Amino acid sequence: MATTAKRIVLLDLDGTLTESAPGIIASVTQTLTDLHQPIPDQEELHRFIGPAIIESLQRNGLSGTILTEAVALYRRYYSEIDHFTDPMNPQHKVPGCLVNSVYDGIPEQLEQLRKDGYLLAVATCKPEYQAIPVCKHFGIDNMVDGIYGASKDNSRINKDQVIRYAFDHIGFHSDAGDRAVMVGDRWTDVDGAIAVGLDAIGCAWGYAENGELKQHGACRIIQHVDELEGAVEEYFKVSR
Repeated sequence: MATTAKRIVLLDLDGTLTESAPGIIASVTQTLTDLHQPIPDQEELHRFIGPAIIESLQRNGLSGTILTEAVALYRRYYSEIDHFTDPMNPQHKVPGCLVNSVYDGIPEQLEQLRKDGYLLAVATCKPEYQAIPVCKHFGIDNMVDGIYGASKDNSRINKDQVIRYAFDHIGFHSDAGDRAVMVGDRWTDVDGAIAVGLDAIGCAWGYAENGELKQHGACRIIQHVDELEGAVEEYFKVSR
């Protein structure tokens, strides 16, 4: 019996589904403060959103033992230590990953995409052991069919590696007619998609710098969350 070809939408997490800047920046700042390292300006701190943490720390001059310490400490502040004020309950402290929120309209857009028959999967450069609890906390795990992220040992950190990893688990076979598109807000999403032969829809509501998504080759850039389902539908119709 012939099987129906999959239509897969890969979704970045930070800056695409969730407004995660406050928690990431707070965790980076606290980590660098503890290690007596310089704190970057706000523009550079926002560049930490998207790439793997080890790459962002390296870009800011950390290497060797101090880099290893910084990655480990950041991960503790981000996912383990109840250090930051909970935006939903100021009387409580939470890890950085919960100083975060789902963009308005995302649940409705994902619900409609699933009704349209798409297979939805989170594909993030955030380590998977961090991404899954974040998605569960905000209910995203119930909106998608899979959550795939970077590895804890840094052997899988780039977006193209994460996409291939996701495809291995999903069972993506282009020769059987399966098709996919990446949806994300940073150059890492676009470059990662292109590296594996996919197109990327850029999300301007996230953390990309001016002109970044166009420069890296996003096939389309959408300005608002409520454009997501329509953009995906149009992409799959046009790219048949």
